[in-house]
Amino acid sequence: MNYRTHIVSSLSDIGQGAWDQLAAAQPRSNPFLSYAFLHALHESGSASAESGWQPQFIALYDGDTLAAAMPLYVKAHSYGEYVFDWAWADAYHRNGLDYYPKLLSAIPFTPVTGPRLMAVDATARAALLKVLRATQKASGVSSTHILYPPEDQAQQLAEAGFMLRSGVQFHWLNAGYADFDAFLATLEQKKRKNIRAERRKVREAGVTLRRVRGRDATDADWRLFDRCYQHTYAAHRSTPYLNLDFFRRIGRSMPDNILLVIGERDGEPIAASLVIHSADTLFGRYWGELEHVPCLHFETAYYQPLEYCIEQGIAVFEGGAQGEHKMARGFLPTKTWSAHWLAHPAFADAIERFLEQEAGGIDDYIDELTDRNPFRS
Repeated sequence: MNYRTHIVSSLSDIGQGAWDQLAAAQPRSNPFLSYAFLHALHESGSASAESGWQPQFIALYDGDTLAAAMPLYVKAHSYGEYVFDWAWADAYHRNGLDYYPKLLSAIPFTPVTGPRLMAVDATARAALLKVLRATQKASGVSSTHILYPPEDQAQQLAEAGFMLRSGVQFHWLNAGYADFDAFLATLEQKKRKNIRAERRKVREAGVTLRRVRGRDATDADWRLFDRCYQHTYAAHRSTPYLNLDFFRRIGRSMPDNILLVIGERDGEPIAASLVIHSADTLFGRYWGELEHVPCLHFETAYYQPLEYCIEQGIAVFEGGAQGEHKMARGFLPTKTWSAHWLAHPAFADAIERFLEQEAGGIDDYIDELTDRNPFRS
């Protein structure tokens, strides 16, 4: 089929209705692919040309129908990606070559698996991949990187000449628990004891928790969350990726996908976490505190969301990037994928050899983690 190809610098050029209809038609779509989330990132300046994220989305049309699309950015750095290629960039620099700009297909600052080659059918997806390959060669970039595609799309990218890289995240699976105690009963005795002790420390510190659904969140709640988020980044001497405008925007545009957990002591808020969820999956996202209380991070970012999953019948809690400590709280290792194309033949060969070695280490690591899972035999 002949498709009209558009390269757009703003999602508004595609339109919310067309984008969301295509995203919703994908297997295992998620809220981060929604127009509301992506547009908030762009319009708030969090992911924009000025911050080193130049949108260059690919859109294929069959007549007036959006048949395929891909979130794509021209990147001037590697911040906010969670699949680390700093060593590759350094190797280019040491050899007098430019690694940036590069092309990146991902959800900015969001290490969550989801469709990257969005299409109405296999024919449109193949055409989208063909346009991507032509775009990367014509643009003269050093490389293209597709982060957190589902495994079937990763394999399709491999068949098109991309190199695959695997990683590990930790996900919690809901076995239909009646309540939090029923979940605890499935863990080894030491793990149960530690979790109860952590929750007790928070209570004994005089901290109470309240959950606020997005539709009930006030502007004061969002200003509080932003203060906590900014304060925690500053405490770690880091620059935050997001801002209050972004949080307000998603609060208005996707309230049914949002849950805030706020910790208070003596009537004063001191910490907050933000999770985003669909009907079947909850995603741990952001956290911050104004005052340190031991174990409060675990309570707001893990245990309260776990209770919410159990109460709402949510099947999966994806804990986000890294964090082997999550296993002690009932999360299990899950393999993730990324796909990479490099224009320079010598560097492509060297990185392919590295990725082959790394893949074996990842598989061994997952096997080791699985052998010491936290659940009772």
